[in-house]
Amino acid sequence: MSSRRITIIQGHPDIEESHLGHALASAYADGAAQAGHQLRYVIVAQLECPVLQCKEDWEHGPAPEAIVAAQQAIAWADHLLIVFPLWLGTMPASFQAFLEQLLRPGFAFDPQARGRPNLLAGRSAHLVVTMGRPVPVRWRLFGADGVRGLVRNVLRYFGVSPVRTSYLDTGGKAGPRGVRRCLERMRRAGAKAA
Repeated sequence: MSSRRITIIQGHPDIEESHLGHALASAYADGAAQAGHQLRYVIVAQLECPVLQCKEDWEHGPAPEAIVAAQQAIAWADHLLIVFPLWLGTMPASFQAFLEQLLRPGFAFDPQARGRPNLLAGRSAHLVVTMGRPVPVRWRLFGADGVRGLVRNVLRYFGVSPVRTSYLDTGGKAGPRGVRRCLERMRRAGAKAA
């Protein structure tokens, strides 16, 4: 397999690296680096990322410097690893704010173009979503509409395809052995740039 350019987007809102999401992204990066893939990082919790207040700001306001740097890292990549926890059935608010700043006209789509916008075409993505209860229970009770919306209404809409999604239990039920299995799974995915 040839070397790929991978941008890892860590969407956990806590800067502390004690969460499983951070360990999963790190395991993926280890596997990818050992396989010879090139890596860049976007750590949302470290970014100065104000919430957009109006359509005018989104369409015509200047993007913050940190967002421009994140756009460059994504434009460089041919594969994205996106890691975030499931909060209230969807992504954390800080990650949503990041996406709103990031996916501006001219970067994610051409506002003058007709038809489906696809300025992010040519990239694949792997979403890794952590949740604080066992995955089968979460699915049975709540589904994952927020994640499906991100895949369908954001990533695929702007041309990212294929998009793979992994849901991982961080609720403590898996135990140390389950965590080790998850980390190894991520190392293998990183090696394959999957």
